Amino acid sequence: MTDPQQILGIDIGGSGIKGAPVDVTTGQLLAERHRIPTPEGADPDDVARVITEIQRHFGWDGPVGCTFPGVVRRGTTLTAANVSKDWVGLDAAKLLADATGTPVQVLNDADAAGLAEARFGAGKDVTGVVILLTFGTGIGSAVIQHGTLLPNTEFGHMEFNGHEAEAWASDRARERDELGWKAWAKRAGAFMGYLEMLFSPDLFIVGGGVSKKADKWQDHLDLRTPVQPATLKNAAGIVGAALHAHEHTR
Repeated sequence: MTDPQQILGIDIGGSGIKGAPVDVTTGQLLAERHRIPTPEGADPDDVARVITEIQRHFGWDGPVGCTFPGVVRRGTTLTAANVSKDWVGLDAAKLLADATGTPVQVLNDADAAGLAEARFGAGKDVTGVVILLTFGTGIGSAVIQHGTLLPNTEFGHMEFNGHEAEAWASDRARERDELGWKAWAKRAGAFMGYLEMLFSPDLFIVGGGVSKKADKWQDHLDLRTPVQPATLKNAAGIVGAALHAHEHTR
């Protein structure tokens, strides 16, 4: 019988699907991550087969938590980024539970990273409101207050300075516009300042690829709110998925 404090966390991405068992009391992975390339097109049935492969790899028979690159409401996927549009309107939790034969909880990938960072990473022991922003191909977001997630915020799609925020301030926009780190930090900082005005957070956590280069941009931000780079790196989605499943599986 699986220990109730151990959950299999799985992170569904556009290029790879990776998972590992997680001790939800410590946030530690209990085995090396197992990664399988995302099937071309990322059709729901094909993704479900990969998830059952990961489940079998670990000999897992307990609850499973999965991230998803899109909006998720009560287990139903409402948008789909970098995966098949057949996910839109699908009861993904039921599909994956039927495939694995075990309870499955599904949540947005940035929300999972935010939960993990707030509990075990850069936001550990921070009270109040924590906002995680992942700067990559787009801008993902998560808002956590005293450990409770406000799901599906999608701040990257807000209009800001006449643009969709992620089209102007993401890491992809930095590369596209050939910006130096100081110039990019001015854009990212302006957007974060707007969120600061709206939400008065106690901490910003910056994830995504730019988190590994914090020494190049962090000193160029001019914000009242402390800013910390994410610390859990590639494990954040797995850990957050497991935390969410632990809290919502009955």
